[in-house]
Amino acid sequence: MDLIQVIPATLIIILAFTVYTYNRIIGLQNMANTTLANIDTLLQKRFDLVPNLVNTVKAYMKHEQEVLETITRARTEYEHARTIKENAGADEKATRALKTLFAVAESYPDLKANQNFMMLQEELVAIENKLAYARQRYNRTVMIINTLLQKFPTNLVARVFKFQPREYFAVESEQVRSVPGVEMQGGEGR
Repeated sequence: MDLIQVIPATLIIILAFTVYTYNRIIGLQNMANTTLANIDTLLQKRFDLVPNLVNTVKAYMKHEQEVLETITRARTEYEHARTIKENAGADEKATRALKTLFAVAESYPDLKANQNFMMLQEELVAIENKLAYARQRYNRTVMIINTLLQKFPTNLVARVFKFQPREYFAVESEQVRSVPGVEMQGGEGR
């Protein structure tokens, strides 16, 4: 093989690799965007259930106003979130508040037997399961994208096309990572 044949073959291989790498990164970016949109849809669906849940619970939990206010504040934070980090923070606060609410609800037998409460609780559990899966899928896709952007030789293509690393959907605060404390107050008269 002479030099005249080697140069075009090498250029074709480089071009094919560049096109393949570019298309792979674009496909993964689109998958991450779609998954993030799915997370946003699920979070919105969860927060849309919150007013119904709060209204159902209010009659039973007059002494747990702080829990209900925490859930409402988390919903407001989510609505004003502009970045993935803010979105994840609001999501975690809401998750903690809902877990606390369901733990406190255990001390209210009438509430636990309320059909509307049970339906809302089941729907929220289903949404939480879907959210957990979507967060994992998003973060797994981000890991693949970020790895491609760092590894040789795909990092050369990424630099040429100015691809940027993606942010993980992660909890930042140690306070948010801690297990919520629930204080049960006795009393039959509630």
